[in-house]
Amino acid sequence: MSAAATNNRNLELIGFALIALLIMVVLPLALDIFRLNLIGKYLTYAFVAVGLVLCWGYTGILSLGQGVFFGLGGYCMAMFLKLEASSAANTKIQSTPGIPDFMDWNQLTELPFFWVPFNSLPFALIAVIVVPAVVAFILGAAMFKRRVGGVYFAIITQALAAVMTILIIGRQGYTGGINGITDLRTLLGWDIRTDGAKYILYFVCCILLLGSMLLARFVLSSKLGRILVAIRDKEDRVRFSGYSVGDFKIFIFCLASAIAAVGGAMFTLQVGFMSPSFVGIVPSIEMVIFAAVGGRHSLVGAVIGTLLVNWAKTAFSESFPELWLFAMGGLFIAVALAFPRGLAGIFTDQVLPYIEKLWSRNRRGQDGVVVPNPAPAE
Repeated sequence: MSAAATNNRNLELIGFALIALLIMVVLPLALDIFRLNLIGKYLTYAFVAVGLVLCWGYTGILSLGQGVFFGLGGYCMAMFLKLEASSAANTKIQSTPGIPDFMDWNQLTELPFFWVPFNSLPFALIAVIVVPAVVAFILGAAMFKRRVGGVYFAIITQALAAVMTILIIGRQGYTGGINGITDLRTLLGWDIRTDGAKYILYFVCCILLLGSMLLARFVLSSKLGRILVAIRDKEDRVRFSGYSVGDFKIFIFCLASAIAAVGGAMFTLQVGFMSPSFVGIVPSIEMVIFAAVGGRHSLVGAVIGTLLVNWAKTAFSESFPELWLFAMGGLFIAVALAFPRGLAGIFTDQVLPYIEKLWSRNRRGQDGVVVPNPAPAE
């Protein structure tokens, strides 16, 4: 392994350790439960950013529809929670007890067949991963096998986000419509609305996020990771070498979608609802901005970018709510033009060389090597 590769690996390990320390120790000790729950919501978006590092940063697949997979994971979890909250005892005032309230309002008299399996928590947990991965597989196979990529694939994923939003809103009796699935209370009888539950769910979210980062790091450090980078840089050369480029793209797109779906499920548990507002075009583009600001080639940078952008969004929108979208657009343009590698690129290109220079100067001083002062300018 080269010295540069070892250096990068050490930096990644240090960055991972610092992220773990920040979200697992520092923030829980420094913030009250309201702010910590807000950070937990931000961290659910970081799952999407980690997936975007895999498929966009390292494979060159720009998806503008990752909110679809985030939303699918959230809806799968919300369906189980809603069925648990819609027991016959809790819904006895409805025309049809035992079904979710929005179904009763839309004059449904029985639970739709595709809702029935979500009475089981194991099925719901499996569906959180499988449903988004299947959708990603279908889309990926249809596109990548026909060598559709670049801006065309980005537009198609954006169209998918629009179609999914329209479908969810239009089928109000089955999905809750524009209001989404709300009033989620318990998980197997455990009240998820208490402060103690919020703390536990926050740490579960942190552990799953760190696990997703380790999984992504494992993929990128393997031979598969090197092939993905080669596909990004010289796709035709990889294809001519005998590799099935389409299969690699499908796999990494499905993996990124599954990771995003886990974030959606944790969002539902921590926030207590899921709606189509997290599935559409705008949230999907915002998630791309999170990865771009942090650095689309850095897993740690993607998490930091997600936290910083969402913190700025909260702080800025409290004072100037009507200007936030303009600020978000300006931020994305500024990053794309001035800092294409994001915050991680600024650190590795500007900050790290300066630190290394100071370190080497300090070492020379300790070893007794006298560095002569430059001659004064005449």
